[in-house]
Amino acid sequence: MSYTPRLQKKYREEVIPALQEQFQYSSSMEVPKLVKISINQGVGAATQDKKLVENALNEIALITGQKPVPTIAKKSVSNFKLREGMPIGARVTLRRDRMWEFMDRLVSVSLPRVRDFRGINDKSFDGRGNYTMGITEQIIFPEINIEKVSKITGMDISFVTTAKTDAEALALLKALGMPFKNQR
Repeated sequence: MSYTPRLQKKYREEVIPALQEQFQYSSSMEVPKLVKISINQGVGAATQDKKLVENALNEIALITGQKPVPTIAKKSVSNFKLREGMPIGARVTLRRDRMWEFMDRLVSVSLPRVRDFRGINDKSFDGRGNYTMGITEQIIFPEINIEKVSKITGMDISFVTTAKTDAEALALLKALGMPFKNQR
């Protein structure tokens, strides 16, 4: 028997029928899907200390369970002491089971650990059904040992969906459990 992530099972059994009813889709294949989750961490101080990029790569690998790729500078900028070809960050793209597992851990474990958390902003949609959020501290993830963290850094998390509008993407992410702020 094959393993199915908990959130993927919820998507198939609860989210598809709910969205199909809400948006009057004629087929279940029209219902928007979560395609991938991209995590990007830029390390601004990497020009002075090369170990910061290695630490970022290790932390993202711990968080996602997948090996990240270092991002490389495309241009030299003398004011920032940046040379072309220098590693300046880390990124990883999650799909299929790892994507569902990461989303589940993010919603149920990591986001509630944010200090003074009142929900995430629902204004960060790009107009094509994709959502991007920023996290200011990587220590909200339980996989990271706080004693071993040399520098607290943030990261960007992008959720790419097949939704055609922002309203459809918002409904999809809300149904999957994303804690958006309550609008008054």
